[in-house]
Amino acid sequence: MKKIALIYNPFSGDRTFKGELDVYTSTLQAAGFLVQPFRLDGSLDLGEFIASLRGFDAIAASGGDGTVNSVINEMVAHDVLLPLAIIPSGTANDFANFIGMSVGAQGFADAVGGGNTILADIGQANNKYFINVCGAGLFTHVSQRVNEGMKSTLGKLAYYVKGLEEVPNFHPMSVRITNSERTRELDIFLFLALNTAGTGGFPKLVRDASISDGMLDFIAIKACNIMDLGKLFFKILRQQDIFSDPNVIYFQDDFVQVELLAPNPSYDTCDIDGEYGPKLPVEIRNLPKKIPLIVPKEFP
Repeated sequence: MKKIALIYNPFSGDRTFKGELDVYTSTLQAAGFLVQPFRLDGSLDLGEFIASLRGFDAIAASGGDGTVNSVINEMVAHDVLLPLAIIPSGTANDFANFIGMSVGAQGFADAVGGGNTILADIGQANNKYFINVCGAGLFTHVSQRVNEGMKSTLGKLAYYVKGLEEVPNFHPMSVRITNSERTRELDIFLFLALNTAGTGGFPKLVRDASISDGMLDFIAIKACNIMDLGKLFFKILRQQDIFSDPNVIYFQDDFVQVELLAPNPSYDTCDIDGEYGPKLPVEIRNLPKKIPLIVPKEFP
């Protein structure tokens, strides 16, 4: 019998997954897996648990992007690179949505039992790792500033409400952006280094994104007037092309460095997959084909 560790965050999303744990466990057992659950509540060390999984066949992570980020970081830190399957049960499930993972227990068990595994890239931001996005600036820390009750009540809408509160008091970031080809110095509202097509409920910022091409998609929005910013976000909401917009910088690379040229204490820390990451300056790299990832058979 194969063994799978099921790591779940009981506080993710609408907090209902803990009530579905038995359904997932029984469905995985019926598919031939011995299930070892692990509850993410801070009482036990996640790193120690993952380090103990060397004889297992797979790891399942139930939660949002932040939960997956925690699991990825410990897998890499302890060199336990088992096939990873994701159960999208958080408020933001950008990565799981990108690969098309099913919400239901049977669909999930079918994906795990089907053994459709690819080697996926991950990103590295200084000494931290991310699977979906690293960014800083306007809107990028909204997920940390929304309390759990608000997320449970409003879902993704809580992020949009909190994000709008930032706009009147935001000061642009003066930065130096260096990649493999050139260096730019400019004022920006935000930057994103993406491993997938989108983040923050905007699923198609990059239409041809790949998690196995060895590249990150880098987007920066220049400091502009509020009307131009509004037009740009209207394009994003309508899933229109934004890369022809003069206020957008876009390139693909496996390396980019972002440095602050002037202090900006409110926005000097990166967000990685919805969690606080390193402070600027930050070196962001693509680590190609680093994590075995279980994906649905329909995934390209």
